Amino acid sequence: MKNTGKKIDYNVYQLSWKQWLQYTAEAVVLCCTINYLFYQSPVVFLFILPIAAWYIRQRKRQQIQLRKKRIHYQFKEALNALQIGISAGYSLDNAVRETRKDLERIYGKTAEMTMEFSYMEIQLKHSIPLEELLYDLGMRSRVEDILNFSDILVQSKKMGGNMKEILQKCIASMEARIQVKKEIDTMLASRKMEQRIMSIIPLGIILYMRITSPGFLDVLYDTTAGICIMTFCLALYLFAFFWGVRLTDIEV
Repeated sequence: MKNTGKKIDYNVYQLSWKQWLQYTAEAVVLCCTINYLFYQSPVVFLFILPIAAWYIRQRKRQQIQLRKKRIHYQFKEALNALQIGISAGYSLDNAVRETRKDLERIYGKTAEMTMEFSYMEIQLKHSIPLEELLYDLGMRSRVEDILNFSDILVQSKKMGGNMKEILQKCIASMEARIQVKKEIDTMLASRKMEQRIMSIIPLGIILYMRITSPGFLDVLYDTTAGICIMTFCLALYLFAFFWGVRLTDIEV
């Protein structure tokens, strides 16, 4: 999104060419690893190539989640700057402009929230209410705190609430949620590392046996029954892997 006023859907992510190269290389390595450990067949390799497309989609989803997390953290800083501006006596429009300047100093001109506030600054000049702009941002980013704040802002304008107090309460609530999220991430960090290690061990065992005893597992690759057994093992491994990821993925 540029400062010209173009909006962006944060549920859609466009990979750069460097990311395409990186993720494609990772996906091909993944397919080669699966084929080497479970099948060792050029024909089967062609059938498991669609896994590469699935892997790239997963990496895109990961980038979307990381971007939304950045937006959440940046929005908290934006509310802090907005509160300071209003406390200094600025009007809401001028406070938005000062907030954009503060965000530029903290995150740079290309940061998501910096560009969003640049967009808001332009739209406010065309008499678009701030609450509508924030609601639109919340819908595009699907960040719950942004949507909640836009609703609070609407109710505050209707009832004539104190903007300074409202911002203080919203910032305190967001800081509490972010702190809880960080604490949970810290507690789960070791569990996630254990899950990754446990996921590598079965593959490591197969690789070890392939290297130390090359002919010991040939029956699993050269016979129909062996191929079925390895397919079942692969399915069981993938089920255990994704179940482990799900258990350690907690959203606050």
